[in-house]
Amino acid sequence: MIRFIDLFSGIGGMRLGFQQACDAFGIESKCVLSSEIDKRAIETYRLNFDDQPTGDIRGIDLIPDFDFMLAGFPCQPFSYAGKQQGFGETRGTLFFEIERLLKKHNPQGFMLENVRGLTSHDQGRTFKTIIRSLEQLGYGVHYLLLNSSKFGVPQNRVRIYILGLLGKKPTITLSSDRGATDSHTFKKQLDQLSTFDDTYSVVKVKHILEKKVSKDYYLSQDFEQQLFDSVDGQFEKLHGVRLIDFRGGNSIHSWDLGIKGKCTKDEREFMDALISNRRLKEFGIHQDGKSLTLEQIKTFFDHENIENIIHSLINKKYLKEVNGKYNPVSGNMSFEVFKFLDPESISITLTSSDANRLGVIQDGRPRRITPRECARLQGFQDSYIVHPLDGAAYKQFGNAVSVPVIQAVLEDFIRNNNLTKVTFNPQKKQTISAYR
Repeated sequence: MIRFIDLFSGIGGMRLGFQQACDAFGIESKCVLSSEIDKRAIETYRLNFDDQPTGDIRGIDLIPDFDFMLAGFPCQPFSYAGKQQGFGETRGTLFFEIERLLKKHNPQGFMLENVRGLTSHDQGRTFKTIIRSLEQLGYGVHYLLLNSSKFGVPQNRVRIYILGLLGKKPTITLSSDRGATDSHTFKKQLDQLSTFDDTYSVVKVKHILEKKVSKDYYLSQDFEQQLFDSVDGQFEKLHGVRLIDFRGGNSIHSWDLGIKGKCTKDEREFMDALISNRRLKEFGIHQDGKSLTLEQIKTFFDHENIENIIHSLINKKYLKEVNGKYNPVSGNMSFEVFKFLDPESISITLTSSDANRLGVIQDGRPRRITPRECARLQGFQDSYIVHPLDGAAYKQFGNAVSVPVIQAVLEDFIRNNNLTKVTFNPQKKQTISAYR
């Protein structure tokens, strides 16, 4: 039996993946401690595992012996700790709690998960501090950057997975693979199926959609009509479209929807041209937010009625003028949906703040995706119980791990490090023999 702890457990995605990996090899596993501070996440965890997570790990001292640690730890900035106590100090961060428990209990292995930005935070020094700290505790460490879309999960989600083995560097046959950069690239790669692992079937957004959903997930009549008008009644044009005011490309903007007032074709074209060209280097070295003069604007939008167009857009508050220079009005509109997913591709990365504002076109109508569909985008099976409050569920799945990725990485870890045999050690209850 492998006894494990589940830290910063959220709704138990890492636990699910670990248990499924153990089951694949016929290894019995037992969670001896889970820790989480979010009240709603604890409720979901209890619904699915009949197990009550303990609270803040910083206040837990009595922990049973365990063989393996799971931790999707928050990436608290290390910079403050470094400035106060010298760089390389982890005290004051939640990673310090991982160190504390590894040092005290000497488990035989661990798996940590975090955002991809961990490797580049503070010019990479944060990550070096983490790896060095783990190695100083006697662990061999291996890490992978993996995209969930490569593991049968229809989501563009790159995360770092850090694996440790006591006294020895673990053998891992999986290689880092960040996958397609976006949904458009993913579709192009579908024509070259050799880029995908044959182990996993290609799963697209359309495969995770519920057949029937509550009317609560459909858009308001006014917003649906605005979208209808912006695409001339062809909702299919919304596939893969983002609703945002300060980006061009495959986007729809507030002036396309007439949020502040209906715009003419010329006015819409003016605004599209402005946001597409105002970042050009020839207009300055500012990274963003360049205000342009009328003469500069005429270099890419020379319309005989340009002054009337500008005057109308200012009156509608899509455009502002300061000292003879023009810029879109700052601040994006809070659209009911900010991105429509392409059913023939993968989703953008789910986040806790925006998962409730992803949309799809289904049966000829636009709607928001449901919490169950978010669960499927993270690879949770339909037997998994979703929190009854939608707001909590969206947040939880935005914060969750992709279960099939966890399972795949841990199966590789178990297989290649001969972790299929268990022996009894009177000093540490059950331990994994191959770790010795």
